[in-house]
Formats: sequence, C-alpha cells, structure tokens
Amino acid sequence: MDSALIPKGVKRCPIWQFALGLGIVGAVLLWGVYAMLLCWFKGLNQTNMNDYYGFALWIWADLAVIALGGGAFFTGLLRYVIGKDELKNIINYAVLIGFICYSSALLILAIDIGQPLRGWFIFWHANVHSMLTEVAFCLSCYFGVLTIEYLPLVLENRQLDKVPFVHNLTHTMHEHMAIFAATGAFLSFFHQGSLGGVAGVLFGRPFAYREHLFIWPWTFFLFTWSAAAFGPCFTLLVTRITERIAGKKLVKDNVVQLLAKISGWMMFTYIIAKILDTAYWAFTTAPSLGFTLKDFYGTNGFYNYGWLVAEIIVGGLIPALMLITPKIRANRGMLTLATVLAVIGVCLNRWVMVLQVMAAPVMTFDEWALYVPSWQEVATTILPVAYGVILIMISYRYLPIFPQEAELNPITPEDAEGVQASGDSEPVLATAQA
Repeated sequence: MDSALIPKGVKRCPIWQFALGLGIVGAVLLWGVYAMLLCWFKGLNQTNMNDYYGFALWIWADLAVIALGGGAFFTGLLRYVIGKDELKNIINYAVLIGFICYSSALLILAIDIGQPLRGWFIFWHANVHSMLTEVAFCLSCYFGVLTIEYLPLVLENRQLDKVPFVHNLTHTMHEHMAIFAATGAFLSFFHQGSLGGVAGVLFGRPFAYREHLFIWPWTFFLFTWSAAAFGPCFTLLVTRITERIAGKKLVKDNVVQLLAKISGWMMFTYIIAKILDTAYWAFTTAPSLGFTLKDFYGTNGFYNYGWLVAEIIVGGLIPALMLITPKIRANRGMLTLATVLAVIGVCLNRWVMVLQVMAAPVMTFDEWALYVPSWQEVATTILPVAYGVILIMISYRYLPIFPQEAELNPITPEDAEGVQASGDSEPVLATAQA
C-alpha cells in the first residue's frame, strides 16, 4: 500500500490529494509534450526563430536551469570536499534539484536540435573546435554523476531498503560520494564556463564579446562564478516553497543560514567582478569596436538601461547584501525575498546574454530585431517545470529527502493511529520519537 512506501516517522497527505496534484501538473506536462512532438514531427518552423534568433527562448531556458542547478555541484563541493557537515541535511534536495535542472537542460537541447534521432552525432562526429561540443560532453557526464548521486536516495525507499543487496549498495555509494562530488565540481567548472565562453568569443556580436584571461574570455569565469553563487539560492527558495506547501519545517535554521551566508558572499564577490567586467566592456572593449554603451541600451525602447540596473543592482547587489547581513538573513521573509531576487538576477543575466546578444544590430544598416516566441516554444519551456514539480512531489512523498523532517515534525499518537489504520503495522510513533 501507499503508506508502506512513505519514509518512517513522517506524515504525508492523503493519496487522493497527491493524485489530484499529480493530475493538475500532469495536464501541463502533456501540453508541453504535445508541443514538443509538433516540433519533432513538423520541424522548427513551429517556432518563431529566424536568422537573427537562432538562439532564443529555449537556449535562455537552458542556460537558466543550468545556472540554477549549480546549487548541486557547489553544495556537494561544500559538503563532501570542503567538509561543511551541516549541509548533509540539505544536500539530498540540492542533488534532486540539480538532477531536475540538468535533465531538463538535456531535454531542451533535444527539442532544439530539431532532429533528435541525430542527437548522437554530437558524440560520434564531434566538432573538436567547438565550445558547444565540450559543453555537450560535460553536461552529459555531469548528468550521469547526478544520476549516481540521486540513485542512493531512490534505493533508500522503505521497501527497496529491505533488500540486503540494495541496502549494502546504498551504504557503499554514500561512503564514496565525495569522489562523485569532486568529479561533478570539476565537470561543472568547464561546462558552466564554456557556456559563457561561447558568448565571449563572438567578435561579431560586440554586446557579448569580452577580452581574454589566459585562453578564456572573462565570461568563462563569470558564468561559473554566478552558477556557484546563485545556484544555492534556488535550492533555498525551492526548499522554502516545499515547506510552505507541506505546511511543515523541513530543514533547521542553522543549515539554511550557513548555505545562505556562503551564497551571499559568493554573490557579493561575483557582482563586484561583474561590475568591473561591465565597466571595462563599456568604456574600453565596446569603444575599440566602434560602439558606445548607448548603442546597446539607449536607442531601443525595449532593451534600455533598466535591464542593466535590474540584473546588477536589483538581482545582484541587493540580495547579496541582504544575505551577508546577519539580521536580515535571520528573517525568513527577508531571506525568501533575497533568494527570489537572486534567482531573477541570474535568469536576467542569461536572458541578456542570449536574447539581447541576438537582438543588437551589428551592421550600420541593421535595426534592433524583435522576437516573440511561439506558443510551442512557451509550452516546451514550461514542460521541464511541470516535470520537475512531478519529480519533487514523488521524491518528497516516497524518499527520505530531508533527514531532519522527523525530528522537526514529530508524529502525534493520533497521526500514528491514522497511519497504522491505513495498513502500516510498524511502530511509526516509536520510530519518530527515537
């Protein structure tokens, strides 16, 4: 029965509520699948992309979810390599969110290539001179690492854990998880950086072009830095949303405060580097190519200076200062606001590095290009969101995602009687109290 699959010592909603929620989100998922099939069977003419916008809404969503999924590799690095043991109580959720983000990124790419049956060409006929080839390899490998990190959680399901082989395998994988965490951090450094490097080497797109440090454009390091800084904020935000929906506290404050503090300082140092990069580009790089800052922000009604202020100040400096200030960080409402602003900020960064790069004119006779995504693009962009919500719902219900949940939410005698009456004969209350 369903109750026999639920982790010991915790309470879940009735199965009918769970099924109703799955049905609602599943309808959104099916809408996205329908749009995806249209793109696969009829081609990319289902989109509004054109010669200007070869990279459009999908690529922005791809870069955004990869950045937000950066909380997995950075939290894993902090937990297993640097030794921040407190984060063991949130690392499971960080891995789950990272797994969702990276599988979503691969799904988006499978839709974007238009001919998914030829997706294997990128591995068998690799263009070794392309940064995107390196991105594809590292993305695929890191998704494999996340799968390995997520697998022990699946195997810790109450029924699976009763099998001796599965129990021993899970224990062994936990003992060697530091190896996978270090490997994931290594892979993430390169694919996050190369995604930024792709924009940085576009000499014909002066809005994105950057000078080099060693052999890499500065955007290589800024993308990696921002993913490590802002990714944990997304983990904290989704954790907070899960707590509100579940109506219970799932992670202790000291864990949240530690991750928020580290993320805040990472964001603060990143935003300083971002400001310096923007200033050097605006006053040195762009003029050397015959452009001024006004050419990129002041001559178009849509892409104005508001984007620059929103990304760097509202979505960068302000949440960073909020997270590094103990009194503000200790307030749950302000902490949630800071994480929301941070998530918006990193998504805006990826937005301008995709959409504005494509929109900006590069010839004297060019004009700003306008782009409105088709409903198929919107539906397939929402598709990974619905998929992620479903996977979180199933994982939260049946897997021990939050180690502190039972301690923070002890089951009452009435709850225990209700669980046992539904078919669970184990001493649930005694387990929770233990």
